[in-house]
Amino acid sequence: MSVVWILLPPLVAAALAGIPLKRSLAPGATVVSCLLVLAGASRLAWRVAAGDPVGDALGPGWSNWVAVDGLSALILFLIALVGTTAAVYSLGYMAHGRPTPGKLRLYHANYNLFIFSMLAIPIVAEPTLVWIVVELTTLCSALLVSFDNTRGALEAAWKYVVLSLLGAGIALFGFLVLFAALHAGGGGAYTWAGLVDAAPRMPAFLMQTAFLLILIGLGTKVGLVPMHTWLPDAHSQAPSPVCALLSGIETTTILYVILRLFPVMQGVPGAHAEKWALVLGLVSAGTAAFLLLQVHDYKRLFAFSTVEHMGIVLTAVGFGASAADYGAMQQIVSHAVTKSFCFFAAGAVLLAVGTREISAVRGLIRRAPAAGTALMLGGLGIAGAPPLAVFLSEFVILKAGLARGHYFATGLLAVFIVIAFFGVMLHLNRMVFGQPEGPVPPDTDGASLPFSCRLTLVLAALPVVVLGVYIPKPLHDLLAQAATALIR
Repeated sequence: MSVVWILLPPLVAAALAGIPLKRSLAPGATVVSCLLVLAGASRLAWRVAAGDPVGDALGPGWSNWVAVDGLSALILFLIALVGTTAAVYSLGYMAHGRPTPGKLRLYHANYNLFIFSMLAIPIVAEPTLVWIVVELTTLCSALLVSFDNTRGALEAAWKYVVLSLLGAGIALFGFLVLFAALHAGGGGAYTWAGLVDAAPRMPAFLMQTAFLLILIGLGTKVGLVPMHTWLPDAHSQAPSPVCALLSGIETTTILYVILRLFPVMQGVPGAHAEKWALVLGLVSAGTAAFLLLQVHDYKRLFAFSTVEHMGIVLTAVGFGASAADYGAMQQIVSHAVTKSFCFFAAGAVLLAVGTREISAVRGLIRRAPAAGTALMLGGLGIAGAPPLAVFLSEFVILKAGLARGHYFATGLLAVFIVIAFFGVMLHLNRMVFGQPEGPVPPDTDGASLPFSCRLTLVLAALPVVVLGVYIPKPLHDLLAQAATALIR
């Protein structure tokens, strides 16, 4: 079966969501679609991890348009996984606000189109088409960010669109320069694989220019400093399941496009892609770590944490070692599962207390035990506490940095990780265990937290805990294959 068929379920679900029939049709179609995509992505990832060749049943002519390797299979699987958990979470979370049937259908239609656009990014092999699909994610996600139709949500969506489109223009110019570099080197297939083959013949100046333009342009959507200013606004104003998608996997999916350029740059004489990645990654991780200390909104707290973790991944790739590349892939997985869980927990807290202000939430473990427990687990997980998933991936990255001889950069990264840890835990500890000023309200978990949200919290917590102590062999093999894709 062609890998293209994995794109059909979200398109069908989006069409069904627009039909004004039974109220439960749109949510049900979304969940079924995501489960089908998860099944297909899991099967594909399993085949890639086992070393089986993944062809395309549409014929040999499609090889210049569609391609799947370890890296793209990993991203596909993570999109499907986070998309499924967010869809189940949406069942109760979106119904809790009692939206009109039309608004609920609009949410699920945009949700499915957003999933479709993200799934297309790791499947498409032609860089310019990838750029088009990346901008489709901007359109679909902007409609989800502004879903609540409040002043803050509309302002965040507008800021998101303006800055993303500005970055899109810079990135497009970068892809055009990349195409010019390919032809200056004698031509070839304008695909990721074709660029790697032609890299030794391409002019270094054009390639460096293209890389920097794409890094800056797409770095805007990834949330790399200093292009990150839209991210905390958008990721705090969107509905919590949308935040899980935006922070948990959309930023990583766009970062995937940047990562595709590294094996190309390694083949260009005189290129220094790793140095740029190392500098920008450290700047992003360091800036976000200090911003975490002064944040006042717990959803913005997790949004700034996303900036930090994207910086950590880029820093790992900048170390330029195979072990660091493996750690980067491990960090991508641990961030996706942990950050999505964090926003599910944040949504549970919002339903329980009705505010996003950190200073207004105290004694959460007594007021809403389920939400408080989930929030503390998410905070410990994303801050990198042992023995959870993020701790293990960060340990692998730091170890690889030292082994490679990047002592100063590794030391800086370790300091930033520690600062971020204390920044996250400083706020969450007060929220969960702090003494409230007045009497503690009765337990609100039972009344405020729908069953689908409770179920999602349990399911989403499993990989956060398990991946810190055990990595299944198929996942290990897939991570190794994904890391190999970063090396020429």
